[in-house]
Amino acid sequence: MSKPDAVAAILVAGATLYAIFGGADFGAGVWELLASRSPDRGLRERIERRVALSLGPVWEANHVWLIFTLVVLWTGFPDAFAPIMETLYVPLALAAVGIVLRGSGFAFGHALGGAGARRAHAVFAIASLITPFFLGCAVGAIAAGGVEAGGSGDALGWIGPLPVLVGILFVASCAYVAAVFLLDDCRRAGDGELAGYFLRRSVAAALAAGALAAAGLVVLHADARPIFDGLLDEGLPLLIASVAFGALTLTGLLRGWSRALRPLAIGAVVTIVAGWAAAQYPYLLPETLTVAAGAGAGAALTALIVVFVAALLVVVPALALLLRLAQRRTFE
Repeated sequence: MSKPDAVAAILVAGATLYAIFGGADFGAGVWELLASRSPDRGLRERIERRVALSLGPVWEANHVWLIFTLVVLWTGFPDAFAPIMETLYVPLALAAVGIVLRGSGFAFGHALGGAGARRAHAVFAIASLITPFFLGCAVGAIAAGGVEAGGSGDALGWIGPLPVLVGILFVASCAYVAAVFLLDDCRRAGDGELAGYFLRRSVAAALAAGALAAAGLVVLHADARPIFDGLLDEGLPLLIASVAFGALTLTGLLRGWSRALRPLAIGAVVTIVAGWAAAQYPYLLPETLTVAAGAGAGAALTALIVVFVAALLVVVPALALLLRLAQRRTFE
């Protein structure tokens, strides 16, 4: 494996981790937003508390992966980073604003009281919806060929059919992962009523995400044919694996499985991101910039690989311990 390919694999790994943990973070806010429409104030407050208990210890750590991914892209592939930022500045800026607003809303929602807390919770919930949507629009625009090497892409390409559908799919996927995670947390906490609430929503989110993914293949065929062909070639085993993980997760939800649900939901996300990467390879920007052509200096690539190995040895065990303690309700 060449150094550019190794760094590209690291980039995909960072994006995958953000899709899982950052996605669950966003999805929890989506469920809080949907719960705000319920006339049952007690239910709303219980969901807000459950989200706070589930995210509180780990919510900042979840977004470390976004920074990691951006640093790897910027340092390892500057010729891709520049046109992406120059072309997709609108959706990326809106996503960044959403991240800031949801972080502020989450913090102030638990520091204020009364009307101030309600407004802060509303900001957190709404920003949790718009951020994954605009991130998905950016990914869809890249897949559709809206970003070209040299920064000459279409600045409005992110509002096309494929980008918008991918944005909606990102929101549905975040809601799906979050519902499964929250279901697991409710069961661990012994809250059977709230577990039933998230069980029903996990099933609904799984079906919605599956339907959107199927629709996405149709739009992908029309707007991003090279990636569609790649999914049915190099990415086909991973695509099949993602479908299998999704089907097993849905089966487990309907049959009352417990321990397997979280790993199965994670497996569905991991395989679909890996399948997309395999379908797009060897291109960073479809049809205009390959991994090899867009790679930075050799010394920078070597440094990224060394830092990644060091992070595996130091940071990952610490994060794993943090997540384990959170699952055991140590911080509650």
